[in-house]
Amino acid sequence: MLFKGKTFFITGASRGIGKAIALKLAANGANIVVAAKSIKEDPRLGGTIYSAAEEIEQAGGKALAIPCDIRVEDQILHAVDQTIAVFGGLDGVINNASAISLSGTEQTETKRFDLMHDINVRGTFLVTRHCIPFLKKSTNPHILTLSPPLNLDPRWFAYHGAYTISKYNMSMLTLGWAQEYKSFGIAANALWPITTIATAAIKNILGGEKMFQQSRKPEILADAAFAILSKTSTQVTGHLFTDEEVLRAEGITSFESYALIQGSQLQKDLFLG
Repeated sequence: MLFKGKTFFITGASRGIGKAIALKLAANGANIVVAAKSIKEDPRLGGTIYSAAEEIEQAGGKALAIPCDIRVEDQILHAVDQTIAVFGGLDGVINNASAISLSGTEQTETKRFDLMHDINVRGTFLVTRHCIPFLKKSTNPHILTLSPPLNLDPRWFAYHGAYTISKYNMSMLTLGWAQEYKSFGIAANALWPITTIATAAIKNILGGEKMFQQSRKPEILADAAFAILSKTSTQVTGHLFTDEEVLRAEGITSFESYALIQGSQLQKDLFLG
């Protein structure tokens, strides 16, 4: 029960990668704040903050489901206040919530551009900003952001520039926080998958059944996140990790068990293909 009594604030934890990370931490005793705006189930995506909280409790952790649209600062402040009121402190923030539109410049509507930047950049910044005063009081504080390694190859900007810069902004903020809060012992790292991940969004919105079947289970990111968060915060900070990189350092050399369908040809993830 490595994380017994430790509290993690996870955005977008009602489903997919965020929920997988939450369940992994909960199985090791953590308190999980499920901060997301899914209070009613979207049939394309499944799951709500309440169903996720039930699964977290069943996994062995304590859960607090808080409706929170990270585009709205007052809702973030309320969620953080509730976290402290219920659990008494905060040991980690996991910036998982994100919006995506893989569209070119002329095809990216203003509202989609704004949505990606409001959630991916502004929302991530505000959540982290309001959590930091409480992370400073933790004995092993971590910021973990789901964003990619930086790569300035023009191909990553040519076809979906708006999305790319929104995700790269998350990674650049991570590098900045690692340096800015180094003296406080707060770790700031990013994590990104080598392959596509089998989530409802991949299957029903982004890639269809074929890509879904060529993906890995979300548990690979959960295991990688667990490994990062288990480390002493002063020793592991300022990294833009990939999932395989983290797990190889833990002695894992075979990733076949993470494939949704054993033996399938895996689809490389965006930014790493």
